[in-house]
Amino acid sequence: MTQAYIYDHVRTPRGKGKPDGALHEVTPVLLATQMLQAIAQRNQLDTALIEDVILGCVVPVGEQGGNIARIAALNADYSQTVPGVQINRYCGSGLEAVNFAAAKVMSGMTDLVVAGGVESMSRVPMGADGGAWATDPQVAYKTHFVMQGISADLLATKYGFTQEQINQYAVESQRRAAVAWDEGYFDNSVVPVKDMLGIELLAKDEILRGDTTLDNLASLKPAFAKMGSMAGFDSIALQQYPEFEAINHVHHAGNSSGIVDGASAVLIGSKALGEKLGLKPRARIVSTATIGSEPTIMLDGPAASALKALEKANMTKDDIGLWELNEAFSSVVLAFMEELKIPRDKINVNGGAIALGHPLGATGGMILGTLLDEMERQNVKTGMVSLCEAAGMASSTIIERL
Repeated sequence: MTQAYIYDHVRTPRGKGKPDGALHEVTPVLLATQMLQAIAQRNQLDTALIEDVILGCVVPVGEQGGNIARIAALNADYSQTVPGVQINRYCGSGLEAVNFAAAKVMSGMTDLVVAGGVESMSRVPMGADGGAWATDPQVAYKTHFVMQGISADLLATKYGFTQEQINQYAVESQRRAAVAWDEGYFDNSVVPVKDMLGIELLAKDEILRGDTTLDNLASLKPAFAKMGSMAGFDSIALQQYPEFEAINHVHHAGNSSGIVDGASAVLIGSKALGEKLGLKPRARIVSTATIGSEPTIMLDGPAASALKALEKANMTKDDIGLWELNEAFSSVVLAFMEELKIPRDKINVNGGAIALGHPLGATGGMILGTLLDEMERQNVKTGMVSLCEAAGMASSTIIERL
């Protein structure tokens, strides 16, 4: 079987996902376009050699509708021979785009693919695409549908995490992300976003608040308590989990992932074509795994997907030097750490989505790149990136630094 290698990766800075955010004026296709251009220019690629562009996009409607991957490739002046496809694995879409690209290379069917994702949450609101799971009463009833914030609080309840523990994790995420920016750890991978006139709009993640304290977060009220009681979601969740007397609502905007705009791109290829083009591989994709889990609690799947990826690679968790898990909510990471017994100094060492934001379809590609950069900085051999996903799914990918 052919090996799949990571040759390069780029991402935008994350812009606040509201009308007053720095990237609001930039359309999603232009966000993706600039990353496709950057990955091609940095590696002096003849784009006719790229055999596919695979982009994750979680809300593929309106300006993000159609096949944004193909349109962005054309808009980036890629050869017209380059096809494109948009995929949706909810929050894991960007990583699954990479995994799909790797699978195509490993199978020998392709030699060079650009994968990643895009999401403009300021222009295309989360949930704008609808879908039967949330909108069809019969489907929602049968599957015990609840909003994801309820799931995060349910997960915290299951593991007995206190409000202080949840907030402490968030404060540390902010501190680590601030240090990473100050030390220049993101400099080589973040490509500033420009407007149509070429004027730079944003060069650094916009929502970072490195001075966040426990006192700041303690003043915030739980965001999902009223939704849980008034919309009946708490009752639905407790029907599925009757062992709990009540849900302990502990999440709010300060310990949940930020709503942001952004895009990512990762260059995946075979060894043979890389050598032909004079490209130096930075990492090898060792194994990938995606699993389904119980959809009401929804967010507890990363541990199972990580274990499956380890099994496929004939590895154990002790073989992994660094971990990167999307910070959808504090409880997701705390549960993952407890389940797999991962020390705090080995996971999300440069902060995560609580501090920097979670541009849904783009995040998987972003944090894969963050992991690889840190593996190179620390001289670590192996790493794993994981994301939880809506409807009870999770994806994981193991990479080996070269």
